[in-house]
Amino acid sequence: LSDVQLYEDYPACYSADVNRRYRWIRGDWQIAQWLLPQVPGLDGTLRKNPLSALSRWKLADNLRRSLTPVALTLLFVLGWTVMASPGFWTLAILGILFIPALATSLLNVLRKPGDVRWSQHFGAAIHTLNQHFVQAAFAMACLPYEAFFSLDAMIRTLWRMQVTHQRLLEWTASGDPHRQRRRDLLAFYHMMAVAPALAVVTALGLALAKPLVLIVAGPILLLWFASPAIAWWISRPLTRRKSHLTADQTDFLHTVSRKTWVFFETFVGADDHWLPPDNVQEHPVAVVAHRTSPTNMGLSLLANLAAYDFGYLPMGRLIQRTASALQTMKNLERYRGHFFNWYDTQSLKPLQPIYISSVDSGNLAGSLLTLQPGLLALIDAPILNVRWLDGINDTFCVLVDAAESHLPASFQPFQQTLTAALQTRPTTLESAYSCLDALTTHAESGVHGNAANEWAQALARHCREVRDELLSLAPWLATSPPTSPLPLVKGAQGGFPTLRELAKLELLLTPEECSPLIQDASRHAQVRIAAIEYVALQAGELAHMDYDFLFDEARHLLAIGYNVSERRRDASNYDLLASEARLCSFIAIAQGQLPQENWFALGRLLVMAGGEPTLLSWSGSMFEYLMPLLIMPTYENTLLDQTCLVAVSRQIAYGQQRGVPWGVSESGYNTVDIHFNYQYRAFGVPGLGLKRGLAEDLVIAPYASALALMVAPEAACLNLQRLAAAGFAGRFGFYEAIDYTPSRLPRGQTSAVVRSFMAHHQGMSFLALTYLLLDRPMQQRFAAAPLFQATLLLLQERIPKAPAFYSNTTSQITDLRPTASSQDAPMRVFSNPNTPLPEVQLLSNGRYHVMVTNAGGGYSRWKDLAVTRWR
Repeated sequence: LSDVQLYEDYPACYSADVNRRYRWIRGDWQIAQWLLPQVPGLDGTLRKNPLSALSRWKLADNLRRSLTPVALTLLFVLGWTVMASPGFWTLAILGILFIPALATSLLNVLRKPGDVRWSQHFGAAIHTLNQHFVQAAFAMACLPYEAFFSLDAMIRTLWRMQVTHQRLLEWTASGDPHRQRRRDLLAFYHMMAVAPALAVVTALGLALAKPLVLIVAGPILLLWFASPAIAWWISRPLTRRKSHLTADQTDFLHTVSRKTWVFFETFVGADDHWLPPDNVQEHPVAVVAHRTSPTNMGLSLLANLAAYDFGYLPMGRLIQRTASALQTMKNLERYRGHFFNWYDTQSLKPLQPIYISSVDSGNLAGSLLTLQPGLLALIDAPILNVRWLDGINDTFCVLVDAAESHLPASFQPFQQTLTAALQTRPTTLESAYSCLDALTTHAESGVHGNAANEWAQALARHCREVRDELLSLAPWLATSPPTSPLPLVKGAQGGFPTLRELAKLELLLTPEECSPLIQDASRHAQVRIAAIEYVALQAGELAHMDYDFLFDEARHLLAIGYNVSERRRDASNYDLLASEARLCSFIAIAQGQLPQENWFALGRLLVMAGGEPTLLSWSGSMFEYLMPLLIMPTYENTLLDQTCLVAVSRQIAYGQQRGVPWGVSESGYNTVDIHFNYQYRAFGVPGLGLKRGLAEDLVIAPYASALALMVAPEAACLNLQRLAAAGFAGRFGFYEAIDYTPSRLPRGQTSAVVRSFMAHHQGMSFLALTYLLLDRPMQQRFAAAPLFQATLLLLQERIPKAPAFYSNTTSQITDLRPTASSQDAPMRVFSNPNTPLPEVQLLSNGRYHVMVTNAGGGYSRWKDLAVTRWR
């Protein structure tokens, strides 16, 4: 196991940190004899110490460190009670604690990087100084307790080694104690009782003997007394940012999610071999694009799982749809495990040119590896989805919305039954089946009176599928009266058994108790468990891909793709962290396909946006920043987290600046080809992207706002409501885009709606809604996968204290609204040659290259021949 790296989890609270240091101190004192010139050998005889002087000095320093809290606490008490000049001793000890922090901060001030401005450097230095002083103050507050546990560790170790020779190997698993102990305020006072006790005793002694010394000692004694409360306060678990949506906004988003799922429910079926068509277009001609990509396939699979989470899809249908799709994918032609960029969904043939996209492969692999634990969790989930009633309610709300609040009278019994069920939710299988049977009957009656409404039919179908699913797993419910075996086998959640519990019914019940219906249910559950395990295994196998031929070992970067037809790897690479490619890199590193150097080779160009540093992307699109968040967890106060927050804030500001709804990303736009198909390309916000000319187009994609629900839910929901009120939503949720670019608009119009629905944008919107409304189920599945446990550390990169910023001067010209006649290249004018970072202009036609800086330096080159040198 020489290639295995072990990481100890960072202590989550002060008590965990104490446990760890206590363990370290005991270990240091156990090997204290290795400071001596002679040490015992394997045979018990003394031999010369093989450790170097440096190693012994390190060991001695560890012992010194364990004695420091004891010595400082003793000095404080003796300085106040015995020695003269208590003020002097107090200041001396405070100097010992705080001077190192001050010295370190002063050194940081003197070590200014050359590419960082003085104002940024001073700001970072002051922030560091504040952190060091707070840490020193906390160490001073906890001195008595730290002295206590240090002494305990030392004495316990020496006693066992020198006297009793027992319990020498006593240890506790690092993952156990601090997760199970109480963390309330009383528990901390109980754990650290020695600190307030010493503070009280010392204060009483000084009050009786030297009351004037309390002026000096009082503040420190107060800190000692309050140290358990301070330790409890800093040990509180971090709480995630919570959304503050109104009830109407929540209902609106549930309605959007139900409509979005209809896209997959309608178009992902047997006609396309259970693969999602790339897009569905309503205007100018109605057409379904019968082609698909790996990203489409992955998002469609996760859409099935999300529909189950919402309660729109029963477990049986989830397994059937997923198994059918994976079986089709297994039969598709691949190259070294990678799926090709495009397939015909009807013939299942790859489309020319046969190409592999690194990003598409990463998106699919991430989706499959998130799907796998989601499927396996079904085995121990209740056989009736905990959100079955909420899913039916969402469908009914869409029906009411489609009827424009004029609900036909035939649905009144259904509404009354549903309202009563939502108020008093069924808690047993019998009551749930009775409710489902009544809802199905009322919904089907409503359809007969309102057959023209497709949502009425969808509601009846939804209720019928959930009822039939329940009846297939618990067939005794159809008997009169139901003869349930569950009083003998307790259910998992709220009286609803799990598949695993149903599968064991035959073994747990006697032959007399196990009726034929119960036997059928048990065997059906066993078959379903086997099907789930097979489908999960298949998902894991399809996620395994070979990245060697896509990896540039010299640059430690992934190529854009690989042309299989020409056996040629692209010369360009994905080299920015702020891109969708980080998901592919993360997956490949976790699988052991790529070294960690690939992650750190990704560019981290920073730009100031809204006064905060953020990573620069290529096109400044919402897709680049937020797409990986659909399945990957994010950690607050990290570089990636702040980047996403600032990117969304910049998008909002840009929309306000241009006077339109916000949300710019790659999307279709108001231009069609000879077959009247909308065209597609990347759009972005100036100031966030390296790409020039971002201000020349203004295309708003509603799915970009849906992605922003994961970062700024309140603002994103308001923007989506604004888009819906403007008529930019259709049968399957929001349309692809709204084009505000003047050069592409008919005369007299201010915007044009791109009336199409793209599979991967629908999937991303649906998963973003799942993230917000269901509390991040995909991210929890992703983080729970053992494959990703160690690699998650890569996502916790700190925000640089004083970074060097990329001077993105194109943002200075983005406030201008482009016109149809304004096609000139932007001009940059500099009056100062001594800018903190050189401003560079590069001109090239692919063969001849010229570079010039604002200081007059530059060079020119023809292919690989230098015409003029850099000067």
